[in-house]
Amino acid sequence: MTAENRPRFDVGTLRTLAGDKVFARGEAYFRDGSVEILATEPKRVLAEVAGTDNYRTVLTGRGNEIDGECTCPAFEDWGFCKHMVAVGLTANEKATDGERAGALTRIRDYLKTKGLDALVEMIVDLAERESALFNKLDVAAATVNADDKTLEARMRRAIDSATRTNGFVDYYEAGGWAAGVGEALDAVADLVDSSRATLVLKLVDHALDRIKAAIESIDDSDGHGSALLHRAREIHLQACQAANPDPVELAHELFDREMEDDYEIFSGAAALYADVLGEPGLTEYRRLASEAWEKLPPRVGRAELSSAYYQLESILDYFAARDGDLQARIDIRAKDLSSPWKYVQLAEFCLSHGRKEEALRRTEEGLWVFEDERPDERLVFFAVDLLLKAGRKKEAEQQLWRAFEKEPSLQLYGRLRKLGGKQARERALIYLEVRLAEDKPTRWYAPSDLLVSVLMKEKMYDAAWAVVRKRGVSASLGESLAKASETTHREEAIAVYVRRVEGLVNTGGNAAYGEAEKLVERMAGLRSKVEQAAYVADLKVRYRRKRNFMKLLA
Repeated sequence: MTAENRPRFDVGTLRTLAGDKVFARGEAYFRDGSVEILATEPKRVLAEVAGTDNYRTVLTGRGNEIDGECTCPAFEDWGFCKHMVAVGLTANEKATDGERAGALTRIRDYLKTKGLDALVEMIVDLAERESALFNKLDVAAATVNADDKTLEARMRRAIDSATRTNGFVDYYEAGGWAAGVGEALDAVADLVDSSRATLVLKLVDHALDRIKAAIESIDDSDGHGSALLHRAREIHLQACQAANPDPVELAHELFDREMEDDYEIFSGAAALYADVLGEPGLTEYRRLASEAWEKLPPRVGRAELSSAYYQLESILDYFAARDGDLQARIDIRAKDLSSPWKYVQLAEFCLSHGRKEEALRRTEEGLWVFEDERPDERLVFFAVDLLLKAGRKKEAEQQLWRAFEKEPSLQLYGRLRKLGGKQARERALIYLEVRLAEDKPTRWYAPSDLLVSVLMKEKMYDAAWAVVRKRGVSASLGESLAKASETTHREEAIAVYVRRVEGLVNTGGNAAYGEAEKLVERMAGLRSKVEQAAYVADLKVRYRRKRNFMKLLA
């Protein structure tokens, strides 16, 4: 096939991108003539597809390089949709190498024949009926003709209109809502270049307040609200760069914003606005942070969460790093040691800057401070690694045993086993068996799980099954043990699989039936054909009314 006769979009690629089922639905839309091509360009096709609703669909690229988007909900959830398939097939059928083709091209050509006054009247008439277009044109006209007071009022109305939620904005509507707010922010940004940067600062404040309030009434799963807030902050920076506000006053404003901002939009403001603040503004920013920092007491041991420590630490660390003052950066981090993780972070920082001895001292201090609490394995393992590097193996083992005997885990056992060998294994098993005798199972907790997991790790399957018979085990771990040992403990494994199949089938649903069918098939490799046939026949009798499960067993 010559390049001239080759389809615009490779059909095999369309099928791969969509999947067989979606491709078949797209073919049906194509055959039904549901696609109207609006514009065809060398590497872009715009179309409207009639379905449950009318959707705008764009395909880009050529051949097997295909991308695009669609306004339908399926595209938001799954990506390449049936409408995109239909557009691709329609574009192939109506292939043209012209620079532009389609309904929009016809409209463009028609409009070129109209006079300026006629075009103006057409647009004004449309603006009377379309509020979004009216707002956009109203703001644009005000930018040219209105004074600051009038323009501010109109821009505020435009921001209010765009950010209004009218109740709750669901997931499928959130993208459209965000697009409208984005257009309003773009209009504000356009004012920066028109010598109205001071006005922009007022409008951005208003937009930030409106967006923050609106987020509470939006399904913001895709993060539209956060993106809009960051966009508003970018405009704020651009306006500051153009307006050159008083640096000391700006430092106060930005500091307050950073300390009070729940969305962290102004986090790191000193660095972001450094060029605008200059040395006078940065000096004031640092003074404000240092003054607030001095009012906070040092924290060692558990304390209530406080964002002030985190925010001020980040600000002061920026300035200390700017000065190249390593000790100041360590001291800043050492002021808030209210959790084991804080000690880990401090030790990691010391280690990354060549302070090995201080890193070890800080981890040991953290272990001592929190010795009465549940061990934090991140701190324990960090300390153990440092002790081993320092040649203090015995102390490393002691730390591991101390943590294991307080709150045993498979991860702690793994480290102990690696360091202590079989002797550590025997000691750990004895400890777990003694502890198991004291623990009581609950609906959500199987005390024997850890012991069985350790025995599985050691491939001591006889001992593991002995614990299961005596103490029981959680269903998921029992199944894991069955799969790990089914060749050596066939009967035990089959018994677990049978119970699991019963539970899944009684739960119902295609997912559960599929999992049950896989276990039935797994059992076929563990017993004779006669035994398996009898088992399957029994299932078919007892569960004959569960048709979807019966289909899988057929």
